[in-house]
Amino acid sequence: MKVALNTQIFLGAVFGVALGMGFAKLGPDAALSKQGIYVCGLLSTLFMDLLKMVLVPLVFTSIAVGVANLRMHGQLHRVWLSTLVFFMVSMALAILLGVAAANIFEPGKGLNLDLFNNAVPNFAAKQMSFAQFVASFLHGLFVNPFAALAQANILAIVMFALLLGIALVVGGDRYRNILLLLQEGLELMLRLVGWIMRLAPLGIMALLAQLLATQNLALLSSLAEFVAVVIGTTLLHGLVVLPLLLGIVAKVSPLKFFLGAREALITAFATSSSSATLPVTLRCVEQHLHVKPGIAGFVVPLGATVNMDGTALYEAAAALFVANLAGIELDLAQQLIVCFTTMIAAMGAPGIPSAGMVTMMMVLQSVGLPTEAIAILLPMDRILDTVRTMVNVEGDMVGCLVVQRLTDR
Repeated sequence: MKVALNTQIFLGAVFGVALGMGFAKLGPDAALSKQGIYVCGLLSTLFMDLLKMVLVPLVFTSIAVGVANLRMHGQLHRVWLSTLVFFMVSMALAILLGVAAANIFEPGKGLNLDLFNNAVPNFAAKQMSFAQFVASFLHGLFVNPFAALAQANILAIVMFALLLGIALVVGGDRYRNILLLLQEGLELMLRLVGWIMRLAPLGIMALLAQLLATQNLALLSSLAEFVAVVIGTTLLHGLVVLPLLLGIVAKVSPLKFFLGAREALITAFATSSSSATLPVTLRCVEQHLHVKPGIAGFVVPLGATVNMDGTALYEAAAALFVANLAGIELDLAQQLIVCFTTMIAAMGAPGIPSAGMVTMMMVLQSVGLPTEAIAILLPMDRILDTVRTMVNVEGDMVGCLVVQRLTDR
């Protein structure tokens, strides 16, 4: 009987916690603890280095291909434009909500994990005025793409991939060979990620064992606080923000919407997959919410790939949570970079769970936060994924109604 990867990661996390607490009980000077922590360090470093190896090519190919697939059709130009504007607005609101909640509740504040001590000296916290930040940010976006790829300059890579994707859209069939090459490159990267993820249970076990061997149980209470903050803000976005957009723009009652959308929302919660829920989502928006098939057929498949309100909210809040754990203060400029990178990461993430972890690394790296923190985030990801996928799907259905209203005028 084959055990699912999520189950393997959960079991790895459980064993890692037990192993780490065992080492902590023996004491850091015990020979078994020293050898165990050393081996865990080797395994965790190998796992993290493999993920960093595929980060740059995966981010580049996924964003370039994702944008290139947004083909412009003359008769759908208004639908296309309205859809992208709504997706960007709804995700921006979700990100702002996640950042605001993380700043208000400050989960992980004051914990300062020893595992991340090396991250603080490497973190260049530079205080700048807003004008200096804008100038520096824009300057950092447009650099030599080969230098950006070699130096893993994530923001510059994202910008070049976006521009390349737009050029492929405008060029159409003229550049179909380049698009095909990028698509095959993306498929190769996803295959590599799949191989690397077979080591995830061991990597997560090693990272957590190494972490808990030197930390007290205060970490577990901080994790519970973070989970509560993320679930609370995600539900707030799904039950208040999106229904408000629906009522103001589309003039549709939230009660009528939830009655018509409940099948898709329950399926999204159970499967944790926007793609798997897609047939149910289409059925709900067309038959229950009475969206035109032409609009539903465009908005829902695109939204299942691009519109990720719940994911964007989670990744923004997670970045601030990791900063708190590492004892790093993110100023306004750095939080704005997190917001921008989170939106692009959520839009460009391939539709597989393991690739979502790689885009989380992209968000952390954009402001110099320790990528080792994914060991803490991944074990609880399955719980959070159910809620955020439900909100992702809700955003797609709200988008259908909003776009239909805007294009009917």
